Amino acid sequence: MLIHSASQLVTISGGPQRGVDLGRLGIIPNGAMRVQDGIIADIGITDDLLEKYPDEPHVDASGRVVMPGLVDPHTHVIWAGDRAAEFELRLEGKTYLEILASGGGILSTVQATRLASREELAVQTLARLNRMLALGTTTIEAKTGYGLSQDSELKMIKVLVELARKGPWDLAITYLPAHAIPPEYKDDADGYCKELAEAWLPEMKSWWQANAADLPLPFVDVFCETGAFTLEQTDLILRAAIAEGFPVKIHSDEFDNLGGTTLAVRLGAASADHLVAASYRDIEALGESNTVAVALPGTPFGLGTSDYAPGRAILAAGGILALASDLNPGTSWCESMQMAIALGCRQMKLTPSQAIAAATINAAAAIGKDGEVGSLEIGKQADFLILDVADYRHLGYRYGGNLVAEVYKRGIQVYSASGGSL
Repeated sequence: MLIHSASQLVTISGGPQRGVDLGRLGIIPNGAMRVQDGIIADIGITDDLLEKYPDEPHVDASGRVVMPGLVDPHTHVIWAGDRAAEFELRLEGKTYLEILASGGGILSTVQATRLASREELAVQTLARLNRMLALGTTTIEAKTGYGLSQDSELKMIKVLVELARKGPWDLAITYLPAHAIPPEYKDDADGYCKELAEAWLPEMKSWWQANAADLPLPFVDVFCETGAFTLEQTDLILRAAIAEGFPVKIHSDEFDNLGGTTLAVRLGAASADHLVAASYRDIEALGESNTVAVALPGTPFGLGTSDYAPGRAILAAGGILALASDLNPGTSWCESMQMAIALGCRQMKLTPSQAIAAATINAAAAIGKDGEVGSLEIGKQADFLILDVADYRHLGYRYGGNLVAEVYKRGIQVYSASGGSL
């Protein structure tokens, strides 16, 4: 088919964008794009492509923006239950770490997730994925991490594999048993880390090869933070994951600077995420590496704090900056990358063009999919949005609603604002 008459065809071509180059949107006014077999086959000016392909079925963008589908490179989309009561406690003055120490926080979600059946988890997660799709997110990273037992983590993996095959979204799966110290190991955190490294990771590799070999190996992630995993424990787990062939990520510097970001760079991690407390040394290391700096502005917003990832400093150092939602039940129940873009503009002082590139091509790089999605280029998947606006700057400028009129995944319409998900 031929999508034509876009007020702005936002291509974001040329690969991940580093440093001050962030924000090159490659806009084609009155743009058009030809899709064949789910792949972008041609791009250009509307008049030229209409003349070149006169018999192609047409989709008239009618003076609206056409842009790549949004990519969310950090979510905890699979869980059971909610933590609305905890939200109220935080408003009364309790800190995140105080709630965690009293058995709340992650551990309360762990209890609910362990008790949920695979079917219950699938239903709840599917609903979130559908809402994300309707808000324009076509590629989603999805972490385990609310099981914290071998059986429960595997249960979550099985649900995510099932949903990845079902689509229409693309899921990049992450194995995160190192999200918190489980209650059973509260007095033996080192023992838990040793068991993860020596038993769980090899067994996950074997299970994946036997049951999910059609999908890429999952990332392995660790929450390196006060009250979670130390730098030494993180290093142990990530090195064991790399030895098994897993790509790795890290949660680092959300509250305290433990050195996790620099460790991520040293290990060649795909991304280091959060970074609120990142040091000058960490930022310099990111700027000299291909480890993507993933900022999660929904989290400090959800916690009601004023400290955000130092986005402008990361750009000044030459880093690859991405945005993500951090969708999770405790600190950022936000299914909208449009909201992440709006927060990135206001709280991290990004321009709309920078925030959009950070939420598309750079976000794709954070999950190793920048060769497939995140931009509109010949040979890439035809994952694109038609926005109900004529100028891309409305993303970031407006917030709290949905500017997406239509969502296409591999060239097939999967959502229409006039008719809902398909």
